[in-house]
Amino acid sequence: MNIHQLIEANKEQFYQDLNEVIQIKSVKGTPEKNAPFGRGPKEALEKALSLSESYGFKTMNVKDAVGYAQWGNDSEYIGIIGHLDVVPEGAGWSFPPYQLTKKAGRFYARGILDNKGPIIACLYGMKLLKEAGFVPKKTIRILFGTDEESGSSDIPMYLSQEKPPIVGFTPDCKYPVVYGERGIVNYQILTTFDTQELNQLGNFDGDQAKDHVPDQLSITINQEKITVSGKRAPSNAPELGENAITLIAEKIIKDQLVTGELQNYFSWIANSLANQHNGEGLALNFEDEDSGKLILTPYELLKTETGLILSIAIRYPVSITEEEVTEMLLSQLPKNSTMKVVRRIKSSLFPKNDPFVQKLTAVYEDVTKEDGAPVTTTGATYARFMPNTVAFGPSFPGQKGIAHNQDEYMDESDLLLNLEIYMRAIIALTE
Repeated sequence: MNIHQLIEANKEQFYQDLNEVIQIKSVKGTPEKNAPFGRGPKEALEKALSLSESYGFKTMNVKDAVGYAQWGNDSEYIGIIGHLDVVPEGAGWSFPPYQLTKKAGRFYARGILDNKGPIIACLYGMKLLKEAGFVPKKTIRILFGTDEESGSSDIPMYLSQEKPPIVGFTPDCKYPVVYGERGIVNYQILTTFDTQELNQLGNFDGDQAKDHVPDQLSITINQEKITVSGKRAPSNAPELGENAITLIAEKIIKDQLVTGELQNYFSWIANSLANQHNGEGLALNFEDEDSGKLILTPYELLKTETGLILSIAIRYPVSITEEEVTEMLLSQLPKNSTMKVVRRIKSSLFPKNDPFVQKLTAVYEDVTKEDGAPVTTTGATYARFMPNTVAFGPSFPGQKGIAHNQDEYMDESDLLLNLEIYMRAIIALTE
C-alpha cells in the first residue's frame, strides 16, 4: 500500500467532502427537540454520519450529541474523538468563513483546523485504508462530538450509553503526543463602587468571550466615548494578542478619565494584568517542569448596577492545585471585591511511557522525521473527559494561535500530512 499515492489520487474528493461539513454553521444554538446544542451542530452531525455511511461504515447517533463511524464489530474499540461544533466566526474575515477557500496553498474556513478538518481527515483516511484492502485486527471508532467548544457536555451523554475506548486520541491539539493538559479555572471578580462614582461609566461594548482575547472595546465615560483596538488571539495564547481590557484601562489612567476608587481599580488592571500573561502581576507565576508557566487571560469586563465584573481565565501547571491559585488570587484583589469560580476543569495526565503513546510517537517520528517526545498543553480537549485518551495533532510545533481567530487556516500540505499521520496511526493501533 502506497499511502502517498492513495492520498494524492483522492485528495480532491476529500476536499469536496470536507467542504460539505465546513459549509454548515455549527455554532452552538438554542436547544431543540433532538438537537441538544442547537440546529447547526445537529446538522453537522447528520452530515458526518451520512458521509460515514456512504463510505461503508456502521454508524450510530448517540442522543443527538455524539455520533460515530465504526470499522469492526468488537465491543472494545480504539477511539478517535473529534468535534464538529465551532466557535462563532466573528468579524474581519478576508474569506467566506463557511466555505472552504484555497489561496496560495492554504485553506481558509471556520473549523478547517478546529476541528472539522482533522476529524474528517481521520474519517477519510479510514475510508482510503478500507478501499485499499487493509483489514484491521481491532475495532476502530471515529466519534463526532458537537459540544466541545462549550464545555464538552456531549461526552457524558455519550458515556451514559456507550463504553469508553480502550485507548484513543483526539486530533484537536498539537503534535507530538500530548500526555498532559493543564488545569483550567475561570473567575469572576466583582468590585463594588459608590453609585455616584459608578455613574461616570456607561456600559462596555465589545466582542468578549472566554475563548479569546478581546480585541475591540468601547465605553462612554462622562459623555465621552472611548474606543480601543487590540488583537484577537486564543485565550490560551494571550501573548499573541493585544488585550482590549488592559488597553482601555491603560488609556483611562493615562488620560485621567475617572477619579477616586475607579481610578484605583483601573490602575490595578493596568499594573497587574497588562502584558503579564504568566500571572506575575498577581504573584501567580507558578510553573513546573512538565507544563511550564501558568497562563492568565482577562476576557470580559462588564458594568452592573453595583459595580464592575472582571472575568479572567487561568491555566495552571499540572503540579499546582486550583486551591493554591484561588488562595493567592484572593490576596491580590482590589478593594471592595469578591470572587467566584465560574468554570473549572481539572488537569489531566496520561502515562507518557505507555505503549499506546509510544506507538503514536513512532508514527509521528517516522512520517515527519522530527523529535516526537510527548508534551503537555495549555489547551482543553476531549482528552480531559474521555477516559484513556490523549491529544495527537493537528498543529505542528511552532503553529499557535490560529484556531479561534479570523481567517482560521490550515496549509494544504499540513492537512495532507495529517491525513497520512492518521492513516498510519490507524494501521499501527489496529494491527
